[in-house]
Amino acid sequence: MKQNLFLLYTVAVMASCSDQAASRQGAPPAAGPINDTLNQLSRNIMTIYQDQQNNYWFASWEDGLYKYDGKTILHFTTKNGLPSNRVEDVQEDKSGNIFFNTPGGVCKVEGQTIRVLPAKESAEWQLHADDLWFRSLQYNGKIYRYDGSELHHLQLPTCPPGEAWVAKYPTNPSPYGTYTIYKDSKGNLWFGTAAVGACRYNGRSFDWISEEDVTELHNGPSNGVRSIIEDKDGYFWFKSAYRYQVYGNNEAQKEPFYRREKSIGNLDGNPFSDFWEYLSIARADNNDLWFATYRNGVWRYDGKKTTAYPVQAEGKGITLFSIYKDKQGNLWLGTHENGVYKLNGNKFERFRL
Repeated sequence: MKQNLFLLYTVAVMASCSDQAASRQGAPPAAGPINDTLNQLSRNIMTIYQDQQNNYWFASWEDGLYKYDGKTILHFTTKNGLPSNRVEDVQEDKSGNIFFNTPGGVCKVEGQTIRVLPAKESAEWQLHADDLWFRSLQYNGKIYRYDGSELHHLQLPTCPPGEAWVAKYPTNPSPYGTYTIYKDSKGNLWFGTAAVGACRYNGRSFDWISEEDVTELHNGPSNGVRSIIEDKDGYFWFKSAYRYQVYGNNEAQKEPFYRREKSIGNLDGNPFSDFWEYLSIARADNNDLWFATYRNGVWRYDGKKTTAYPVQAEGKGITLFSIYKDKQGNLWLGTHENGVYKLNGNKFERFRL
């Protein structure tokens, strides 16, 4: 699994650089009307989001963005103003405006058009409740903060483990590349990185949980922290079957601000298997944790034991990317090659219109 995910990271960086180079060669794409309607989704759906109006947004690695209102699918591509047909990270502001991320920049849906937001280089690290945060899909350690009027392009600060990693692997992509951004119950922001671990920003300081403390793989480039969540008891989970008790602010950096605790061990209960890590995690309405792995299906943890939920197409396991809980408590899966799956009773099934 480690090699497969690191290859996925490398491919993502190469694709991002290609998109970025292409956008520099010509003028930004002109905004076009959103008028394509379809009766099916792409096979390649990575991210799922449900907005305040109960529309579903499905973001594809290579086929653009889809909006589903329960009856009709609208398809957004480069001819509608997208700078790239690779789309990730759909978000919504308090007014119901929809934003999403591409290798060519952060976009906003404005009526019947899409606009690429201009970004300004900035050092204005601030923490406000209504700001939207996006990761750079160039995986270079850059972060976007949208304050409602301006899109700030920020750089994650360096840290000694990160600089040591750069010295050890000088030809590899940046270890500060960010996979996920998560806001906890206290309003702090967390950044899951490619190879430096997890970083907490509390509005004043940056506190790091090292890569060695959030991975079970210590013999080379890591799979990165791809998902972060806080459970009902206030413990944090970072890609492995350990949990973390996190303490208050740590501006002085004199004492560790967290404690690592072994919890469920390997997802399948076998200490000799490789099920230590997962790609994505969701917390159900009953507070069970659901883990989506790359090749080994989905696992549910109810606080006492784990239960396997195989995800298959034509009797064979498929590769997963993300798990998402909607406003009604339904669980959805984004996959690499098999479209969207939804939990139906005790089984994940392909979602069809």
